[in-house]
This record gives sequence, C-alpha cells and structure tokens, in this order.
Amino acid sequence: MKRTKIVCTIGPASSNEEIISDMIDSGMDVARFNCSHSNYESFTKGIKIIKKLRKKKNIPISLLLDTKGPEIRIGQMKKDSFLEEGSEFVLYPDETLVGNSTKAGLSFPDLSMYLKKDDRILVDDGLICLNVEKIEDKLIFCKVVYGGYLKSRKSVNIPDVEIPISYVSNQDIEDLKFGYAQGFDYIAASFVRSANDIEILKSHLHIIGWSQVKIIAKIENRQGVENIDEILKVVDGIMIARGDLGVEFPLEQIPAIQKELIRKVIPMGKVVITATQMLESMVDNPRPTRAETTDVANAVYDGTSALMLSGETAAGKYPVDAVKTMSLIAKTTEQNINYKKRFYSIDSPSHSTITNAISHATVMTAYDLDAKAIISLTKSGSTPRMVARYRPTCKVIACTPDEEVYNQMNLIWGVIPLLFDETDSTDELVRGAIESCIKNKLVEKGDLIVLTAGVPLGTPGTTNMLKIDIC
Repeated sequence: MKRTKIVCTIGPASSNEEIISDMIDSGMDVARFNCSHSNYESFTKGIKIIKKLRKKKNIPISLLLDTKGPEIRIGQMKKDSFLEEGSEFVLYPDETLVGNSTKAGLSFPDLSMYLKKDDRILVDDGLICLNVEKIEDKLIFCKVVYGGYLKSRKSVNIPDVEIPISYVSNQDIEDLKFGYAQGFDYIAASFVRSANDIEILKSHLHIIGWSQVKIIAKIENRQGVENIDEILKVVDGIMIARGDLGVEFPLEQIPAIQKELIRKVIPMGKVVITATQMLESMVDNPRPTRAETTDVANAVYDGTSALMLSGETAAGKYPVDAVKTMSLIAKTTEQNINYKKRFYSIDSPSHSTITNAISHATVMTAYDLDAKAIISLTKSGSTPRMVARYRPTCKVIACTPDEEVYNQMNLIWGVIPLLFDETDSTDELVRGAIESCIKNKLVEKGDLIVLTAGVPLGTPGTTNMLKIDIC
C-alpha cells in the first residue's frame, strides 16, 4: 500500500479516459488543473472523465484547482523560438502579441514601471536569463545572457524586485467561480506572500459561497518562505513549488528550505505537497534519471504528504509510466522507513489539547496492540488529519457520510477514505463503520482495530473518543 499521495497535472497528454484511468490504476490520488495553461473547455472534459471514473471504480479522486495568482508570464510564442546568447530580446506590454526569437508579450503590461537597467529577468524557472538594457515607452529591451527555446506561457521572475500586483485578479475570480461550479476539493493558491493574501482569497470565496473548499498555499517566493508561520495558521496545507523558489533563492538552498517547510507542516496535521521537476526527464524519456529517483525518495523520507507531477503527465510522452514510476519509488522508500521508531522518538505533543492527546494515544495504542487498522469516524476530515500526522504504519481508514470530505481526504498521507451511512446512535455509528470496512475488504472479521472519532460527529476539533474493538 502506497501511503504518500500522488498529484497529477491533467493536460493534453492526459486528456482521454483511457489514459486517466490508467493513471488512477497506477497510483494517481489527486487531479490538478492548472489555470495558467488551459481553458474551461478542456478542464470540463477532464473533470467529467474523472467524475465518471470515480463512480466506475468506486474510489475518491481529489480535484485541485491551481490558480494563476499574481504571476507574470510570457504570452504566446511561435514554435521553435530560440533565443541566442548575446542577442537583443524585447518584451512588450501586450499579452496578445505572438512572440518569436526577438520579442515576446507579457501578461503584466506595467512591468516596465518596476524595472531599471541591469535588472535580471529569469524566464521558465531560470532556464533563460535576460539582462535589462533600457526601457522605452513600456518596451523592455534586454540582452540574452542565457538562451534557449522559449515556449508559450512560461513563467517570468525578477529576483529581489517586489512588484505590487493585486493578489486576486478578475481572471482569478472567474476561475474560482468555475471551480465552485465544478465541485473542486482544493484550491492551490499561487504565489502566496503572506497570511493577508489568503484572507483576501477567502473573502472572495465567501462572496461566491465556497467556504468548504480546502486551501493549499503555494510557497514559491521569498516572502512566502519568510512568512511561512503566519501563512500556515490560515491554510489547510502548502505546496513547495521548487521551480520558482529556485529562482528566488540560490539553488543550493532549496533542499534545506524544502526539508524545513515539511518539518514545520507535519506536526500541524496539514498537507504538504512537494512539487516541480520531480521526474522532469520523463517528459521525453520512459525512465527517470538516478538523481530524480533519489529526489523523489528523499521527499518521501522527509515525510511529505504528496508528490506532484507537472509536465510529466500534462504534456509528456509517458504520463502513465511517470505515475507508475513515482508510485513504485514511493512504495519502495516507505518500506525502508521505520515509522514506528520515528513515532516513539518524537516528543509527545506540547500545549496538549484533547484532540492532540487522543490522536497521539490512538497511534500509540495501534502500535502497542499491533492493530490491523485505525478507523476514524469524521464529518469534517479533522480527526484523520490529526492521526495521519504521526505517520502510522497500519491502515488509517477515514469513514465519513459526506461525499465532499470523502474526496478531500484522498490527499491526506496514508488515509483510505470510505463512505458510510450516518446514524444518530454512537454505537450504531461505530458498528456501521466497522461493517463498511469489512464489506470493502479493508479489514476482516476478528481483526483488532483502534477506533477514534469526535462525538458528536460533525463538530470540528472535538476528537474525544478512542475505542478498541474486534471486527
């Protein structure tokens, strides 16, 4: 059983039912739709396929909407546009301009206002570097320092220059309305700089009426890293977007930043997704490099909740193989981690609450009694999140009567979501959950299980019951 979840970006390479079905069978847990690279028509097609496969396979697949946020991107480019080192390249304040080897449009027309001579502009996660030579009439004249092929919609970063872009744009609002109508489970909020950015996002979600969606803050700039503690207080998890981070910080600092962010998130019972270039070579090749294999394994060793595939599944030649490979690396790595030893080596939760005490005791009891499973009854998903932060080795089965929560919980490390019918009686609730687990062959009659819940069910933050039972 794979415990680390896999997020797959849906795109042209993964746009038909057969491929998406094979990706699910290979280990995909979450489908990501990136607003920076597609349109509602293609999104709707992919969403319909995933919802159909959810029912057909009787499994949860989380839907994640990745917003544009305050990003700057290159506009459309002609095919095979190559920037020669030392040549002149001009950036125009017109996103509709079709670029070539000498010019490109920008999604942010006012960029020239915040630049000066000799500022560096990094494109496509730093693969292309431009030096600002002069600015005339909003045109940015640059010299190509590092060249290469430039494709449409690639990212633009200006290190150490703060650009005051509104956090939620009109396009973001339309994307959020679309996500609400389609029933997405998560929002990945791009370029989060502070807790205030999240509060602005939440105010728009409140207007839309979408308060139940879970928010993942994408940490991809210096402000996001510096303000991580305040950000974590107002979100449901983070995504470590290493591509843009590698532009904002020296590359040699990224591994330490990744480890520190994961270390901060896990004890809070929140989600952490490690993303960008994890199996990048598989965009064109059927096998990853040894370095990529080690990179994925190290993220699993660090305890990341999920691993993410971007171009590998959205535009690569081998989307299914990429998922199979990542799943195999994750499972093999998990088999070499002594989670029980890790659990007993950590300190008991400080500033204890009832929820902290019960979730810690649940995992300890499961280890002490060699339980076959932890069964968590939940209406909000809070209880299984608190249990999963201790990374137990037995199954963590999250039973919920809420279909939305059922799909959301598929992103939580090690959690197996299960739908069951709610009853008024606590005893009937417990028995119904156990019978559902037996029916779905997650446990067998005679198995010892540890059961935990918040009673009454449906009140967030009230994990207050621990029960040992025989199925």
